[in-house]
Amino acid sequence: MTGFSADWLALREPFDRAARSASAALLDLHAMAARLRGDDPVLRVIDLGCGTGANLRELAPRLGGAQQWLMVDHDPRLLAALPESLEGPGWHAKARLLRIDLAAALDAVPYGAARLVTASALLDLVSASWLDALLNHVRMANAAVLFALTVDGRVAWAPGLAGDAEVHELFATHQRRDKGFGPALGGEAVALAVARLDAMGYSVTQARSDWCIEEAAMLRAMIEGMAHATLEQEPAAHELVGAWKARRLALVDRTCLRVGHVDLLAMP
Repeated sequence: MTGFSADWLALREPFDRAARSASAALLDLHAMAARLRGDDPVLRVIDLGCGTGANLRELAPRLGGAQQWLMVDHDPRLLAALPESLEGPGWHAKARLLRIDLAAALDAVPYGAARLVTASALLDLVSASWLDALLNHVRMANAAVLFALTVDGRVAWAPGLAGDAEVHELFATHQRRDKGFGPALGGEAVALAVARLDAMGYSVTQARSDWCIEEAAMLRAMIEGMAHATLEQEPAAHELVGAWKARRLALVDRTCLRVGHVDLLAMP
């Protein structure tokens, strides 16, 4: 599977945190956690593609109470940075580590041990067949799922510039390239996941968790990343993309970029 650097994960985490704060009220995660616990004092969670633990840091205080997390990732450097436990007012979370490549060994995850299976910024990277396989495991375990920060295809620049639409179209096509899980779902991931979960009889709640970016370093990273991906997708567009990139970077100190994401909670 394709990985992400610790530097990129650190750069995006504040924007992830702000986006998820906006969605948290609609999802009512504390009530969800209480329902999943039942008579068990410990809520057992599996975090797929956990990276540096941003999902754990974001969710654990919102879930409350005693928690046991299984942190799953293929990158030993990221796993090595994870704490064994975290705690705060009214909650305590212990973490165990499992190093596997989810693209090749999805079946190796012990889903039956969890009441909640979660992932952040993963769903748009995977294929329809991979998603179907995951949801089959989830259904067999009768677990809830929380997929956070899934790209939904919405991108809005302010101010708008010539070339925005062309770059976005090529970038969206690049997002659907194989990331190791088969042809990626990209902006279609949320709709497909909702349809599959509805068919399983799950109760599904969606909440927008958009990035709203005005900070220069993150804007530069997004502009550079979009330009690079667009040229990978269509090298013949180098003049259009080069001009777009130059104009965007020149305006970075007075630009706002909104990138659409959705948080998806589904209860059995």
